[in-house]
Amino acid sequence: MTMTFHRPTLALDMAEQLLRPKGLQVSVRSGLFLGGLRRIGKTTFLRGDLVPALENLGAIVVYVDLWSNTNAKPTDLLLAEVRKKLAELQSADSRALGLLKRVKGLDLGAAGFKLGFSVSDVGKPDGVTLADVFTALVELGRTDVVVIVDEVQHALGSEDGHAMLLALKAARDAINTRPNPPGHFLFLGTGSHRARVRELTIKGNQAFNGALSQDFPLLDEDFVKWLLAESALGRREPSLMAAFESFQRLGRRPEELMKALLALQGVPDGQDPDADLRAITEAIRQSAAALDLARLDQLSPLAQAVFGRVVRSGGSGVRRVFSEATLEEYGKELGRTVTLDEVQPAANALLDANLLVRDGHGVYGVSDPFVAEAYQSRLAVQLKLAGDDPAGPEV
Repeated sequence: MTMTFHRPTLALDMAEQLLRPKGLQVSVRSGLFLGGLRRIGKTTFLRGDLVPALENLGAIVVYVDLWSNTNAKPTDLLLAEVRKKLAELQSADSRALGLLKRVKGLDLGAAGFKLGFSVSDVGKPDGVTLADVFTALVELGRTDVVVIVDEVQHALGSEDGHAMLLALKAARDAINTRPNPPGHFLFLGTGSHRARVRELTIKGNQAFNGALSQDFPLLDEDFVKWLLAESALGRREPSLMAAFESFQRLGRRPEELMKALLALQGVPDGQDPDADLRAITEAIRQSAAALDLARLDQLSPLAQAVFGRVVRSGGSGVRRVFSEATLEEYGKELGRTVTLDEVQPAANALLDANLLVRDGHGVYGVSDPFVAEAYQSRLAVQLKLAGDDPAGPEV
């Protein structure tokens, strides 16, 4: 049985922010990028909650997941979804058109959208551009068009991906810069590589440079309460407080909490479920931490030193990573002179590994607080074994 937790309130709030922005919220029309870790429920929320909420407010939505076929070009994946949406809107009895008629009150008679071009020509050289397509949809539907690209970071690093983003930016500019358009073009990009998602909004050579970038909203206590009810653990059910504490300790990853509850169900009856869950949680954390720290250990000693500096400085909004004083810190840690030219490649390696994220020019943060905590825990054990326990000897 598949269990799906829905977040209708968040979906409606986000849909209204996109379609009905107020005051400074209008900047969302430049583009919105949401970065979050893997396995925190992003795709489930987008497909099961946000897309329906947007459609119920009258928007035409095109959703594409670039992770669905990593061997395909990003542009091809997007064009396939665009053509599918156009075909739906041309069909008089399609759900998409029926919903649009009901919400927007369109009077199309017994027909669907009458496009002034052939769907098969969309995206072809010298054919119909995405700007042409989305402009036509805004005009015919008298409504907003929202394009959602899931795992958008896969557009980085290839000419085709860059061309796709440029085409979407051209559509945005063609529609949103017109005076009093009947609808707007909204772009939402999400991804599980926070560093690369952030790069799409802060690098000057990126199509959506200057767009909004935010962290994906994490699941909260409501999810844990729902999962406990759905799991039917009976006498093995832990308290909500213990379960939510476990969820937080596991980085708020739904799959990891499900794994912990399944293990709890298999523990013999008669034990304290809360205590058992805490022990199971720590075992899962240690296993996950070993995998995460292995990514760090594969990098150069200098990259590890840079990561440690960011963690010790609070883990977010850390500056002076390249300062002269910081270079001396790296040198003392590595036992050699460290030059400025060495540090940038080390920082880039951490960004590529999704261990650090760039918060701005020269400003860095840890991509996953769970990894930072695991790093600190391991360092504390290493210092204690070396007789250099920062807490000092017990009295």
